[in-house]
Amino acid sequence: MGKPTSIKTSEDVRDRLRILAEERGTTITELLEDLAGRELTEAEREQRALDAAQELGIEYTEQVQKTGQDAWAKIRAHQDAA
Repeated sequence: MGKPTSIKTSEDVRDRLRILAEERGTTITELLEDLAGRELTEAEREQRALDAAQELGIEYTEQVQKTGQDAWAKIRAHQDAA
């Protein structure tokens, strides 16, 4: 764990984080660390896509990239709706 710092956010967000942390038996800091550890950066997503295409024997063209981005956008939309 790195050096502690403060993050400015709204009271609503802070209160929701507190509730989520309590429900999981953890702290807000640990909850945020878990989220940051699970969420991929753009570069990490791109590398995983390249690796997957290579593993599947697919040429990673702009069209394949666009199709993948569209698919993830649909997945996120469904997650947001849930």
